[in-house]
Amino acid sequence: MEDKEYGTFEVSQRITAHSLYYAGKMGSEFYVNLRDKKKIIGSCCPKCKKVFWPPRSTCGICFSKLTRTVEIGPLGTLETFTQVTYSEPIHPRKAPFIIGIVKLDGADTALTHFIDEVAAGDLYIGMRLKPVFARETKGNILDIRYFRPL
Repeated sequence: MEDKEYGTFEVSQRITAHSLYYAGKMGSEFYVNLRDKKKIIGSCCPKCKKVFWPPRSTCGICFSKLTRTVEIGPLGTLETFTQVTYSEPIHPRKAPFIIGIVKLDGADTALTHFIDEVAAGDLYIGMRLKPVFARETKGNILDIRYFRPL
């Protein structure tokens, strides 16, 4: 049998994978606090004193094991933002929407989340924000519906 040389074969497709994810001890504590108390927590490193939000079990700075949580926020500062103008099936809401990186008071790290109740042109780096919680909480990051200016 003669070997044949084939050109590149491409398939245009999108793959959606539905799965369950175990958030671990720290992540579970974070989501339970959001769901049941509308309280935001971070994990605190006993060695370098950095506070991570959302909490994790290993320090990203010194690699120490993290076992202690602290309440942070709920107020925070907008570090950067962008307006999303297209919709994708995996987006939790339809475009257009604004997402920003929010660093909560008492935390050394930041998290990307929705910014609402403000036009993109009125946002600025350093703007103070506060969370708006969902009326019905489910134990996921969308228990914080979005952040809005103070």
